[in-house]
Amino acid sequence: MLYQLLFALHDDVSWLSWLNVLRYTSTRILAATLTALVLSLILYPWFIRTLQKIQLGQVVRDDGPKSHFSKRGTPTMGGSLILFCLIIPTVLWSDMSNGFVLLATAVTAGCGVIGFVDDALKIRKKHSGGLPGKMKLLLQFLIAGAAVWYLFSPLSGLMPEAIRFRLAMPFTDFYEHFFVLPEWMYLVFATLVVVGFSNAVNLTDGLDGLAIGPVCMSAATFLVLTYAAGTLIAGFDIARYLNIPHIPGVGELAIYCGAMCGAGIGFLWYNTFPASVFMGDVGSLPLGAGIGFLAVASKNEFTLVVVGGIFVLEAVSVIVQVVSFKLTGKRVFKMAPIHHHFELKGWSEPKVVVRFWIISFMLALIGLATLKLR
Repeated sequence: MLYQLLFALHDDVSWLSWLNVLRYTSTRILAATLTALVLSLILYPWFIRTLQKIQLGQVVRDDGPKSHFSKRGTPTMGGSLILFCLIIPTVLWSDMSNGFVLLATAVTAGCGVIGFVDDALKIRKKHSGGLPGKMKLLLQFLIAGAAVWYLFSPLSGLMPEAIRFRLAMPFTDFYEHFFVLPEWMYLVFATLVVVGFSNAVNLTDGLDGLAIGPVCMSAATFLVLTYAAGTLIAGFDIARYLNIPHIPGVGELAIYCGAMCGAGIGFLWYNTFPASVFMGDVGSLPLGAGIGFLAVASKNEFTLVVVGGIFVLEAVSVIVQVVSFKLTGKRVFKMAPIHHHFELKGWSEPKVVVRFWIISFMLALIGLATLKLR
């Protein structure tokens, strides 16, 4: 929106010719990131005070670590402002006629509504249970399924026909080592990626700053991956040089990634231990879905397992714990998700968070290495 308005002036007003720089995606990535960061830092103090006034306090599960009981009453639903600071800069600085950006924004907003209702019900009932699990999953699948179907539909024209249902493993040449799934199977798989990652981020959001750190690192990684996949520089095809799929238009998602980084870092200023505000499902569900969509849109579904390894680990720990207890009556971990296991082993909350951040940073570097090691 703002991008189209300002860029149009570079030809109309002579002294605004410098606005020609806005035609570069890299410029608008920086603008979106800074806009999101500044909005976050300015608005969160007011937002936290507002949450305190209307008493939207965190509901802590009774079976959780005892050290978390002191967090009761801390303002929650802070993720709603993350979404505002993510979507507004995306709308301002990206080409909103771009189908990839529209779908990413729609998935983010849709899952944000689900998270908002879930959080609101928890606060209203004064209980850690919000929307029924089956209802929440159904709504997530409907939103993700609709977005994935349109993304790969010939009607949208977004995904090149030759690579539409093609899958490749990280560290392999996308054009030489791949396998193709039947259309229905690929659509189901891609939908599972979006929904699965949405819930994986939600499970990770259990300690101050734990989820938002890896979210920012994952977004920064996909900023590079989407930019490389969809950007031509002076006619030079970066994607073909790196042996990754070239997807026209997907590079515009790098602006969405930049906005996610800026909004996340701004939120972290107030969410770091001890947190002044919690993210809530209204933040974790849409951020996870957004990252999952980035992976699907850029054909990096398996790379996501590496980049978002912390989230995968958290989700797998819950699955293993549940399956083990149902089959054997024994627990593998002291408590799941796995970050609680380390808390109960005696690690302080900041130690768990920072160590998980370090691991996430290492995994992000490995994810970026997939661009060159093929």
